[in-house]
Amino acid sequence: MTDRTIVTSSAPTLEAVAARAGVSRATVSRVVNSSPKVTDEVVALVTAAIDELGYVPNRVARSLASKKTQAIAVIVPETASKVFDDPFFSSIVQGVALHLADTEYTLSLLMETETSSAKTRRYLRGGNVDGALIVSHHVSDHSYTQLGATVPMVFAGRPLIPEAIEGYYVDVDNVDGARMATQHLIDLGHTRIATIAGRTDMPGGHDRLDGWRAAIANAGLDDSLVTYGDFSPADGATAMRSLLHNSERIDAVFAANDQMAVGAYSALRSAGLRVPDDISVVGFDNDRYAATASPPLTTVDQSPEQMGDAMAGILLRLIDGDETVPNATMMPLELVVRESTAPRA
Repeated sequence: MTDRTIVTSSAPTLEAVAARAGVSRATVSRVVNSSPKVTDEVVALVTAAIDELGYVPNRVARSLASKKTQAIAVIVPETASKVFDDPFFSSIVQGVALHLADTEYTLSLLMETETSSAKTRRYLRGGNVDGALIVSHHVSDHSYTQLGATVPMVFAGRPLIPEAIEGYYVDVDNVDGARMATQHLIDLGHTRIATIAGRTDMPGGHDRLDGWRAAIANAGLDDSLVTYGDFSPADGATAMRSLLHNSERIDAVFAANDQMAVGAYSALRSAGLRVPDDISVVGFDNDRYAATASPPLTTVDQSPEQMGDAMAGILLRLIDGDETVPNATMMPLELVVRESTAPRA
């Protein structure tokens, strides 16, 4: 009885996790080390026991007490095709890599899908990295907020999960950026301004829609011209076709990112409409889609490379135990005016 009391009153052990999950110590070790020889059912039992007890593998404790792994993970909760198609992600990673270039830290990129989220959490718990950077998180990504007490982490963008707000993130004022873009169209004399909003389970999509609505409401314009996409060119085209089909004449569009704006271009061309002669278009990001579009796209520049640089710097400070790091770090925005917008005739 005395030994059991000592175990449960101190840091939870591998044995305690095994007892709680009803499996052997060796099985818990295999789960912690991401062994493929463990069934999904057993992984779920052990993971639940780890979460309940707050277990930290011994090698993490040794690392925290003595030395660092000198490794950092960038976690993108998206499919590989999404990651490599979207220049936002590559720019974030480039900014992180450039910041780490003169340090001893190595960088791991983890592209997480719904089926690999448990594996990613086990990897982080396993003491493989000193910290993590979470990019493009969704409202359902609760697991990372729970891991924040074990592994230092920084989010790209304000988390929508309420309990994560006390964590650390680097962001831009997406509401203000969308308001800025929409106000540009209003100032040009446009009165039928639609938006192709992004996914509202992601902070950028949610906040940019709010910014469009704020500018539209302030100008007393129609706020019903809304459709949604997943930030891809294909969804931008589909959303634009829906707007043209379901709405009276539209004279301007604000798209929640440049990819959807460029997708909207193709739908407008198919409908016999010219940009900007017949309709003005504004995007958000200022990525390669904006610069190479025809005509070049007016957009909001959020400088993701600088965001990645800032995220890496903050994470290194957290790893070093700096208690002065602010929870929120906001990056500047700039409206870049190009040929896709023109005064209303």
